[in-house]
Amino acid sequence: MHKIYISMILRIVLLFLFLFVVEIYAYQVVRTLVKAKAILVSYQIISALLLVFIVYSFTQFDRSVGQTSQTMRTMGLLLLIYLPKIILTLVLFGEDIFRIGFGSVNHFAKFNDSVDFFASRRKFVSQIGLGLAAIPFLSLLYGETIGKYNYKVIKQRIFFPDLPDAFDGFTITQISDVHSGSFDNPEKINYAIDLVNEQNSDMILFTGDIVNTHAKEMHPWIDTFKKIKEHKYGKYSVLGNHDYGEYISWSSEAAKEENFQNIKNLYGQIDFKLMLNEHTLIEKGNDKIALVGVENWGHNFKKVGDINLASANLAKEDFKILMSHDPSHWDYEVKNHDKNFQLTLSGHTHGMQFGIEIPGVIKWSPIQYIYKQWAGLYENMGRFVYVNRGFGFHAYSGRVGIMPEITVIELKKGKNVA
Repeated sequence: MHKIYISMILRIVLLFLFLFVVEIYAYQVVRTLVKAKAILVSYQIISALLLVFIVYSFTQFDRSVGQTSQTMRTMGLLLLIYLPKIILTLVLFGEDIFRIGFGSVNHFAKFNDSVDFFASRRKFVSQIGLGLAAIPFLSLLYGETIGKYNYKVIKQRIFFPDLPDAFDGFTITQISDVHSGSFDNPEKINYAIDLVNEQNSDMILFTGDIVNTHAKEMHPWIDTFKKIKEHKYGKYSVLGNHDYGEYISWSSEAAKEENFQNIKNLYGQIDFKLMLNEHTLIEKGNDKIALVGVENWGHNFKKVGDINLASANLAKEDFKILMSHDPSHWDYEVKNHDKNFQLTLSGHTHGMQFGIEIPGVIKWSPIQYIYKQWAGLYENMGRFVYVNRGFGFHAYSGRVGIMPEITVIELKKGKNVA
């Protein structure tokens, strides 16, 4: 316990030291570009007050409650203020390294004409740093005000040589990671539900995380999600890692279990069939495919999904669609499974709610260094996984570059064209 306490104190000290250095560099930029003393003093006061507010807000985090709108606002404020300042720090620190190196060479070479050069360069570098810092600042501001509800309908056509003939052209709408406890705009959510209904798909699948932690988070939104119309071939869902209530401290195991049961009931209350390590056959004409739904299985999260139990009595030759919340399941267990799961639908990553996506040009997010499959379609030996970018948001109350997604997948008979 003593070692844990010392470690915690050390982390806090290092964090404050880091923030102190960041504040010093950021202030250098302001002081270089602004000469009015009143503005400089105001900047220092405001910076100090914001830092105190952020630290205070985080100290009020209640492990028995979990994420609240206050913690999300605090995280958003932290990123909005300090990410731009970190950019400034990196720019000026880079200049300082250059100055030290150049100054050392100048000293030993006995040059004497570099003072004016560095004085003018400092202002120029400060302006460059401020311009670069404006990019994450404006992006984060956009993400928290507009981006988090900027829903995109992404359509994906996938070809399978062994798809039963009757299912050629069969369409599936996928939503994932609703995180209803984070919502704060009913009008935008109603708009998203209308988008879901406009797709007129044959079937709709919901791949988990209906709440952040508590079942009650969904109660204000039940009637809204019940507006998702009936689909001819059904509405099915699986659980996500947040649906198990693993990330807070409960007063008792009984309270945790009661919340878990209530969360499972939520799916039924919005008219989705919750699949718990089981499968069902979807019949169309004289053909059928198997829809398989497992509980959460994550390489770094709860592992209660049982793919063998869920696919019991299914043959390798049967065409199967698997719902599994965490795409690491596909990477570690599914893609090479003997039973040949042709298509897996996942979510979980949210694309980290931060990245850059320009179709055909660039697709990047920090989450790709944790998950090999993090957004969109991936293939291995004719087996596919599609990772939905998420319907809602969590931890950070915004989305930058990675927009909330409603996926429409069309199954086609045939071979994929490279």
